[in-house]
Amino acid sequence: MRFENAYIPYSGYWSTPFCKWQGSFASLHPIRFASEVACRSMQERGLDLQSFDALFLGMTVPAPSAFYGAPWLAGLIGAEGITGPTINQACATSARVIGSAAAEVERGDGRAPAILCITADRTSNGPHLVYPNPFGPGGRPEVEDWVWDNFNCDPFAGNAMIQTAENVAREEGISTEAQHEVVLMRHEQYGAALADDSAFLRRFIVIPVEVNPSGGKVVAQVTGDEGVFPTTAERLAKLRPVLPEGTVTFGGQTYPADGNAGLVVTTRERASELSPDRAIEVRLLAFAEGRAKKGFMPQANLPAARRALQEAGIGVQDLTAVKTHNPFAVNDICLSKGLGIPLEEMNNYGCSLIWGHPQGPTGMRLIIELIEELALKGGGYGLFTGCAAGDSAAAVVLRVG
Repeated sequence: MRFENAYIPYSGYWSTPFCKWQGSFASLHPIRFASEVACRSMQERGLDLQSFDALFLGMTVPAPSAFYGAPWLAGLIGAEGITGPTINQACATSARVIGSAAAEVERGDGRAPAILCITADRTSNGPHLVYPNPFGPGGRPEVEDWVWDNFNCDPFAGNAMIQTAENVAREEGISTEAQHEVVLMRHEQYGAALADDSAFLRRFIVIPVEVNPSGGKVVAQVTGDEGVFPTTAERLAKLRPVLPEGTVTFGGQTYPADGNAGLVVTTRERASELSPDRAIEVRLLAFAEGRAKKGFMPQANLPAARRALQEAGIGVQDLTAVKTHNPFAVNDICLSKGLGIPLEEMNNYGCSLIWGHPQGPTGMRLIIELIEELALKGGGYGLFTGCAAGDSAAAVVLRVG
């Protein structure tokens, strides 16, 4: 899907820090929490709620009253006159939300719409679902742990997500040592984001975040990503693969997390009006999806990225920055080989392999980081790609000028 008139106002976006599973954000309702962060962020950025024509919500883990999704969130932030869809495409949710919003802007209908995109998830304390089954033995219901059961079994491929990484590692000859080298590199790159009192992260991260679940006493104050584990080559070398005769260790994969993010998609004219820095222009060029063969999810980034680049009308050689959602280090190695992009030229300032994976907002934070990295480099083309459930992936190409 190619876009001609879809833009993001520079600095018209934000993200919370991401907190580890069962960490400081574990007791916060994802929609209520996202509304509080959005109100604060829009006020700080001078974004008027009356500027928006719709709200697109991305969310993958059910929470109480999430049935009402985007309309409820719009009401919570004081934008009672707008509504929109609630979108779930697993780990590709952010890319899909942005792509769908861009398509809406592109359609136009004689208007110049501005769409508020918010993604939010809490993998902590995920729902334990009971499905009535009167035909079960003694009327016994079917049960599902939403987060863990779906991590551990793709009903079509019949394997856990980690097994897809092992399948690719075996086919492409990717060793544990090679995966650990990528992990160390990504930690070093994340260190650049923490330099000078987290100067890079402060360009878009909402901090501090005060946690008061009941609206009373503050029980925690989050000032940065929570869950980043100090890593050395020696520590990684002591880890054994998770699966028997496998290659992927706990150090070579991301971890579930909680958080939310938001950004605005609109036309060029309205993006200029909403941006505090009109000298920087962020244009969305393309969105695409891809799918790998059954049981090989990390390979899906390749067709997604290639299609997005083709739709954008550029090649790999034109890219200035690349960001990936990598639940496994295997993903980056596979993409690097397939596209011919050196591993060290991807994921500057870190990635989800380091700071965790709240699912819905993961890709949005990475796209925000992509914009900021390009701005620091003086502009250029950027690619985001990230795998999702079901051996699928999505990609977004944009340009900062």
